[in-house]
Amino acid sequence: MKTAIYPGSFDPITLGHLNIIKRAALCFDKLIVCVLVNSDKTSGLFLPEERADLIRKVVARLPNVEVDCSSTLLAEYAREKRACTLIKGLRAVSDYENEVQMALINRKLNPRLDTMFLPSSTKYTYISSSVVKEMARYGSDLSDFVPREIIDDVNRRMQEQRRDG
Repeated sequence: MKTAIYPGSFDPITLGHLNIIKRAALCFDKLIVCVLVNSDKTSGLFLPEERADLIRKVVARLPNVEVDCSSTLLAEYAREKRACTLIKGLRAVSDYENEVQMALINRKLNPRLDTMFLPSSTKYTYISSSVVKEMARYGSDLSDFVPREIIDDVNRRMQEQRRDG
């Protein structure tokens, strides 16, 4: 069985992420969407387990996709899950340099691990979780940016943060 991992912070998952998930799921027997704790991103809109729950809502109809969280090194996580490939979405050429460096590091740490780069579909290249959070902060319509299953969750969390902060 060929298993791939699509890692990311997914705070929150966007339509661009979902597009990569659907395309990668067609290529592998099993795709694990793994919410990773990113040490560079200190404050998130959602906790990692909440992000995983939101992703589960979105991918519920994709039978070969599972969702998990991890705070371990990605190469080690892939070894534990017996994954052969990491999936990385590329929105722009500027993503490429950093992603190639990470692919080489992951391959050094786990020689059986390849990285597959999937370019974003054109209609999603401008979408990022940061843009979604900024739009939600101002009460903008998110229907062209995040899966419909989680729009209310994102708006509710943003209202909570405004109220509490």
